[in-house]
Amino acid sequence: MTRDIAVLANPSAGRGRHRDLLSGVLQRLGPGARLLEAHSGASAEEACHAAVADGVAAVVAVGGDGTIHRALQAVAGHDVGFGVVPAGTGNDFAAGVGMPTDPLAAAGAVAAALREGRYTPVDLARVDGPGPVRWFGAVLAGGFDALVNERANRMRWPRGPRRYDLAILLELARLQPRHYRLELDGTDHSFTGMLVAVGNCASYGGGMRILPDADPADGLLDVVIAAPFGRVALARLKPRLDRGTHVTDPRVTVFRARHVRLCSEGIVAYADGERLGPLDLDMTCAPGAVRLLR
Repeated sequence: MTRDIAVLANPSAGRGRHRDLLSGVLQRLGPGARLLEAHSGASAEEACHAAVADGVAAVVAVGGDGTIHRALQAVAGHDVGFGVVPAGTGNDFAAGVGMPTDPLAAAGAVAAALREGRYTPVDLARVDGPGPVRWFGAVLAGGFDALVNERANRMRWPRGPRRYDLAILLELARLQPRHYRLELDGTDHSFTGMLVAVGNCASYGGGMRILPDADPADGLLDVVIAAPFGRVALARLKPRLDRGTHVTDPRVTVFRARHVRLCSEGIVAYADGERLGPLDLDMTCAPGAVRLLR
């Protein structure tokens, strides 16, 4: 058994702008911090699982939501500390659980909490579907935004943010309402629309407040759905998503539930910005599933 701190870092997170901070983060975490070796998403998860099995005192994710998502698969439901150092393009989970925005300050807070034996229980969403159990901490997207992500990931040109801009235009051109089978705590809420999100935290996509009142420690998942929008109305919704005021639109409905069943043909869901799989998913809020060091 070891009491080291296992550190999962993504040097390309935040488009590389935090690369030089890693040595400072490791120094703040203390002499027990060791960097995990990982060259892909799958190897990152394997390294985190191995560290937890070895009895580390904590796993610390240095990066954005994608890096955190990988680490969560290993720490969920285990008596191990979990630290978050926001250093990505999108840091929605870190913002949702109240971590300092400065990476060095966050590393210092993690180290202090570990020294003092102090942690905060934070909920996660457990996902049961056709494949193995998965977990997410922030938001699952299953509407127009998920379609854009899936298209952008299939594209090889152009590179960078313009690829997503082009994917948005292409998906807008084929925009159509989708039918969703939605069940909340055993009650049917199926609907036809273009937007659905489920989560524990308020924002996704680097600050869009899709679930503005979500609380990652209330034992519930927030669910937002939207009735059909036209192309112009959907485009106008974006600024309201940034502020979280879209929930006052009569075409938007917000629910809270412990258990969410969500299905729709032809949509691949994304959670914490990562590809999860076809939208035929059973989601349950797992209260206090992670021991957050802050």
